[in-house]
Amino acid sequence: MPWNFPVGWEVTVVERARALADVGAGISLHANGLRALDALGVGEAVRAAARPQYTGGTRTPGGRWLARMDGAALERALGTPIVGIPRAELHRLLRAALPPECLRVGAEVSSVDRSHPTRVRVPLDGDVLNADPDAYLDADLVVAADGVGSRLRAQLFPRHPGPAYSGSTVLRAITERPVPLRTASELTWGNGAEFGHIAFTDGRAEWHAVLNSPPGVRPADALAALRHRFGGWHDPIPALLAATRPDAVLHHDIHELATPLPTFTAGRIALLGDAAHAMTPNLGQGACQALEDAATLAAALAGEPTVPAALSRYDAERRPRSQSVARAARQAGRMGQRLTHPLAIAARNTALRLAPSRVTVRAVLRHGDWAPPRLPSAR
Repeated sequence: MPWNFPVGWEVTVVERARALADVGAGISLHANGLRALDALGVGEAVRAAARPQYTGGTRTPGGRWLARMDGAALERALGTPIVGIPRAELHRLLRAALPPECLRVGAEVSSVDRSHPTRVRVPLDGDVLNADPDAYLDADLVVAADGVGSRLRAQLFPRHPGPAYSGSTVLRAITERPVPLRTASELTWGNGAEFGHIAFTDGRAEWHAVLNSPPGVRPADALAALRHRFGGWHDPIPALLAATRPDAVLHHDIHELATPLPTFTAGRIALLGDAAHAMTPNLGQGACQALEDAATLAAALAGEPTVPAALSRYDAERRPRSQSVARAARQAGRMGQRLTHPLAIAARNTALRLAPSRVTVRAVLRHGDWAPPRLPSAR
């Protein structure tokens, strides 16, 4: 039986994977993402499992500091520093907040039937775990959170061009063992390349490498290629790669919704997260924006008298902000990892070195200082 949420809805989560495996690398959560998690009732558990990022910043491949991160200043301004957590742990904590009967795994949703004026029929393609090839759900509301390649978005907006390749590809992994690190979080910018790390509570770390690249390029041995590409960069980059298993490396081309959607809703369907506003990772805001979506949608459904009114409010509150953050992330990439011209790189580096630390703090506050709308207490 679906779970009756505090805002008065019975919810069923449909997941196409046959098993909820622990996958993914790591993630940074800014204050806005943590506040959204607070509104959804899981903020305390996530904070307890995450590592605050008080120290770090941006460097050159030779190790020279371009900008320092003042996590203590962010905490004073926002009540929390940025925190780092493995994605698998974040997913586990989110699942733990739901009764098992709320989740339906092993079923895929590739289309919806919107012919009824007040209900949406959701066919469950290949519902193999329940041995029912003709299974479906009838819903008052469908939340499409099916990612950057969203099939439901393509059905709802057939004239939209869909996701575009950003020009960059990302490789990432979590180290197999703890690595001694002097900082909790760093970025290093080179010519058309970026390397960064996030430290976790158990001493391991997530690292990522972003490279300018044509789409679809895959080296036969990704880890060996990275050791060659970044072997001459400053410590602890070689140590992070040395502490990683070859089969742990994930490789994805980065796509974004460069053409913004005209609306995040269609009838009784709401798009959420990457399905609505997939962005480049340069501000670390992708997941935080999805969490903002979830908290805002829940509050709208709790506070408005009808589903259409709630979805209208959701779109009005979320689309301008998330699309603005997406534009800022794209611009940050162009001025960061995407740069290749030596004079442009030198000018950027000089500007960063001369900028006061408060400028860096203000840049984070610009996107992280968000408060969720009021939501009934989660249980």
